[in-house]
Amino acid sequence: MAKHQFQTEVGQLLHLMTHSLYSNKEIFIRELVSNASDAIDKLNYLKLTDDNIKSKLPEDWSGEINITFDEEDKSLTIIDNGIGMNEEDLIASIGTIAKSGTKSFVEALTGDAKKDSNLIGQFGVGFYSVFMVASKVDVISKKAGEEQAYKWSSTGTGEFDLSPCTKESSGTVIYIKLKDEEAQEFASKPRIENIVGKYSDHIAYPIYLNYTEEIEEELSEEDKKAGKEAKKTEEKRHEQINKATALWTQPKSKIKEEEYNDFYKSISHDSQDPLATIHTKAEGVSEYTTLFYIPKTAPMDMYRADYQPGVKLYVKRVFITDDEKDLLPTYLRFVRGIIDSEDLPLNVSREILQENRILANIKQSSVKKILSEIKKLSKDEEKYKEFIEQYNRPLKEGAYQDFTNKDKLLELIRFKSTKTEADSMTSLDKYKENADSEQKAIFYIIGENEKVLRNSPLLEAYKKNDIEVLILDDKEIDEIVTPMYGAYQEWEFKDITSCEAPKVEQTEEEKKEVEEKFEDITKKIKEILGESVADVKVTNRLSESPSCVVKDAGDAQMAQMAQMMRAMGQEMPETAPILEINPDHEIVKKLNGYSDDKMVEDVSWVLLDQAKLSEGMEITDTVAFAQRLSRITAKAL
Repeated sequence: MAKHQFQTEVGQLLHLMTHSLYSNKEIFIRELVSNASDAIDKLNYLKLTDDNIKSKLPEDWSGEINITFDEEDKSLTIIDNGIGMNEEDLIASIGTIAKSGTKSFVEALTGDAKKDSNLIGQFGVGFYSVFMVASKVDVISKKAGEEQAYKWSSTGTGEFDLSPCTKESSGTVIYIKLKDEEAQEFASKPRIENIVGKYSDHIAYPIYLNYTEEIEEELSEEDKKAGKEAKKTEEKRHEQINKATALWTQPKSKIKEEEYNDFYKSISHDSQDPLATIHTKAEGVSEYTTLFYIPKTAPMDMYRADYQPGVKLYVKRVFITDDEKDLLPTYLRFVRGIIDSEDLPLNVSREILQENRILANIKQSSVKKILSEIKKLSKDEEKYKEFIEQYNRPLKEGAYQDFTNKDKLLELIRFKSTKTEADSMTSLDKYKENADSEQKAIFYIIGENEKVLRNSPLLEAYKKNDIEVLILDDKEIDEIVTPMYGAYQEWEFKDITSCEAPKVEQTEEEKKEVEEKFEDITKKIKEILGESVADVKVTNRLSESPSCVVKDAGDAQMAQMAQMMRAMGQEMPETAPILEINPDHEIVKKLNGYSDDKMVEDVSWVLLDQAKLSEGMEITDTVAFAQRLSRITAKAL
């Protein structure tokens, strides 16, 4: 027998499970039964596609799950005849955190026992949930096609034992020693029946409950009068406690909302009901069934590169894969559910999957259906607010990635704007409705801080002319995707930091006159600031502020590329901004023609740094900025 240390993150997880305050501990049965079903799915697939595996299975093999409880021993045993695990699998699946979702769960732990216990409800954490109720767990498993079986044992502390053992058939036995009175309630027929009925009724394989029942013989009236005592005998029971029918194959009219929700919980390991359910059966050229769910809370691994896809692929009810990321586009990676095709071959490989026309058609239709259902959801203001809080960002990715559905996605995205309150958002359709008849552009400003953006000097001309501007404060993604949207229903997206100010009542002649009047001072400021600015210009976009910084229209693509490179961890120099000065502001008027060179230098730098600070940008030398302000203030006093 060899002792192994758990990976550090597993240790954290097990500590939480063994000291869990979570009240809904029954989910451990749901999690283990779901794992057992997955294991049978995988062997069922190999039986149909791998002759070597098929030859080693009994001819009448069919998947089943057995649950046995022992009230005296205070234990529970869950057995499946699925694919099983070898030594390497046991270490990888239980000794270390393999799935990104579990990694995300561990990363979300705060150290606060109560808060962390509540996280269990959002994310089942699979096998490890057994330690909420177990003082010791033994896992005996034999992998299909292999001779050697292995036993894994742990008390849920810092280590586990692993040793070879004997087992006749492939599959896994999980023996659970229940740890206290509260946990021992699970060694009971009514409790197990209730839990399986609640979470696992639609597992596609039969779940049998095995137990011993004490039977008291019936005495005749004569025997009773004679004072005879009834004999008690024990009889073994083996009864199926689930329906074992694939829910998605049933007509929608016959499925209750509660059944849809329970099935969702069994495949997603979520404790909440879904936000939306989308069940479709397609017939004709291509026959398939899809059952999709939108979770109320975004999956914890949604923003990880190694996220676990949430859609399983079946062919004629036979499980094919649950880790194929191309079944839906990446921006819909939060969707959970199944695709069951009647037309794909059972032995379809991953390479074939990626190029298969049938699957491409299913994917295209599924995206259309999901977006259509999200649009229906948008009619319910409260529900849609919940949806947007979780999934606005993936929709933005979609509008950038999916050109075919770009306008549909842009219609679904919600935006903060200069005309919305802090806790509300607007749609592009509403934005267009609110605009006057002359406006044919959608104006936006991007940054990291909503408050800073709302107070940006760049908005002055737009506020003055009652023009709405979208406030995009998720810079990490907005700076990449928004410039690529191009237009929405022929309305062009325009970044106010790089476009001309709107509705400026100034002729070309008047504009030229102002530029000539301030030509000397703009040149002088440009010389002082050097490479810190790309250019210095007079502007007509400001009404209250003395200066602002903007991007050159031609630099927008470079800024986008720089943001992408930074997101990949590469250092990129900031592009020098254009400094625009307000010719109507008293500071600029007095600076024009001012003879004190030192004061002109100080004010020039303050105009740049002040404009940068107004946009939430960093200034290169805060000490110098403070010293210049002190000198200017002293001079003014």
